[in-house]
Amino acid sequence: MLTSDFDFSFPESQIALRPLPRGEARLMVLSGSGKFPDPFPLLHAFGTFGEHAFGQAKDLIDVLQAGDALVLNDTKVLRARLQGTLETGGGCEVLLLKPWASSVPEFSDGSTWECMAKPGRKLQPGRTITFSQGLSAETLEVLPEGERVLRFNLSGQAFYEALEQAGSIPLPPYIRRDADADDAETYQTVFAANPGSVAAPTASLHLSEDMLAALEAKGVRLVKVTLHVGAGTFRPVQTERIADHPMHSEAFTLSEESARILNETRSRGSRIFAVGTTAARVLETCCLPDASGKNTLQARSGETSIFIYPGYRWKAVDALLTNFHWPKSTLFMLVAARLGADETGVARAKAAYAEAIARGFRLFSYGDGMLIL
Repeated sequence: MLTSDFDFSFPESQIALRPLPRGEARLMVLSGSGKFPDPFPLLHAFGTFGEHAFGQAKDLIDVLQAGDALVLNDTKVLRARLQGTLETGGGCEVLLLKPWASSVPEFSDGSTWECMAKPGRKLQPGRTITFSQGLSAETLEVLPEGERVLRFNLSGQAFYEALEQAGSIPLPPYIRRDADADDAETYQTVFAANPGSVAAPTASLHLSEDMLAALEAKGVRLVKVTLHVGAGTFRPVQTERIADHPMHSEAFTLSEESARILNETRSRGSRIFAVGTTAARVLETCCLPDASGKNTLQARSGETSIFIYPGYRWKAVDALLTNFHWPKSTLFMLVAARLGADETGVARAKAAYAEAIARGFRLFSYGDGMLIL
């Protein structure tokens, strides 16, 4: 399949620059099979129109049933954008990407990071940059794609505390404004726990503490996984054929307890709802054949570069809550894969997006949501 197959147009006026209160965003619902169950709870909201039903994010409470599992990515967005000053007095902006994987023991304490720098030419090896009174870094290396390896003067909890003071929330590039105090709350999930992402798992931004409490009271299992979202999530696919795209890798963890609950859910015939493409990628990465050859969720941690596009055979995810994504992105390709094999999934995804745009849906990270059953 060609990358151009996943292109579409949209009005910039529909890019959401601010979120609605959690649970209040609009929700488009589709069935992966093309047919809704009867009865379908969202009919009380806006009703169905062809393949699509409409409601609000808080209607998710009505869709899930006792015994279902709702899988949440508990990563925490770092204040990963830093403004620094060089020894010469010039300024430079740095965006943390991920901890640098190194075989050198002294660089494995969490103080050394791959970063993007602007302007990068100012950060040559040996140059020092100061971000605040207590936080500075030395440039160790320039990587082949232009990223810089910076070693900070702090590590562990001290580093993250300094980052909270010196850094700012790294909003996506299509939100054309500076991050402010509100974003520190709204661009973070209510269950964020493990720091490491440079972008939010945005489908999870729809979920409020009240919604999660109502789901638990209903008997829905809330299951945590971790995937630290990297800047690669915003990088466009630049190859002509999507199969030639070098997928970025991201650190993930599926615990023994989470794997156990998910396997129990599957054995009872209940459904696994992935909240966001990040949770979906963890589940599909960790669903592997056991000793008998049966696919089960297996506790794992490491890095995943799984690339899901039409033709992919799903193994673990029964339903996906997601947002509306950028044209020709790997995220839009994953949505298309959820809606059908090959050209069918692409056509259905494009039709759904066209319908949402025509109805004035708010797009991208702070925008409205889509639920694929």
